[in-house]
Amino acid sequence: MQDIYLLVSGPLAWAAWAIFLFGSIYKIWKTLDTAKKKEQVLFSYVSLKYGLRSIINWSIPFNTVNMRLNPALTAISFFFHIAFFVLLLFVSAHQVMLGEGFGISWFTIPDTLANILAFGVLGACIFFAARRLTVPEVKYVTDWTDFALLILVVAPFVTGILAYYQIGNYMLMIILHMLFAEAVLVAIPFTRLSHMLLAPLTRAYIGSEFGMVRNVKDW
Repeated sequence: MQDIYLLVSGPLAWAAWAIFLFGSIYKIWKTLDTAKKKEQVLFSYVSLKYGLRSIINWSIPFNTVNMRLNPALTAISFFFHIAFFVLLLFVSAHQVMLGEGFGISWFTIPDTLANILAFGVLGACIFFAARRLTVPEVKYVTDWTDFALLILVVAPFVTGILAYYQIGNYMLMIILHMLFAEAVLVAIPFTRLSHMLLAPLTRAYIGSEFGMVRNVKDW
């Protein structure tokens, strides 16, 4: 089991980060290249001013009409994304890994807060799954891959909680926790999880079009 742990925390972790990094660069380049080929004037009216204005306004909770029309979804979505990155970057156990792998460290959050956020993420994922099953317009565009991605995303949190409370075999839970986290990293550039890479580009494009061409707000 120790040898598997060293493999997962060493070579597999570095491989996952490498695939994520180079895959993300390729995904962004490919998206921009495809968009340029389909619409030759795409970059002629992209504006830093209006692009940033759109990104900032869509990053503020309940700042857009669409967000205010769906308050529960807005609140849970913002919580999920914030909690995801807080847990990724500021949990003490993750800090140890970052220190060993990259030689960097910063402050950490208390374990109690980390537990609250982790269980909150589980609740958010249950909400997302229920929404895909019950909201007609969402259910219509949902297939098995959406649930597979949701399971993949929630798996590191489930195994992390089980490891923290030492439910089951501790070393096995740690190994699974790292494996699922690495799988998420690898999946980001090649699945719909790539929205985390492309969302700023999309917002900048839409914001520029609305601001420069239509002279209206996009929020």
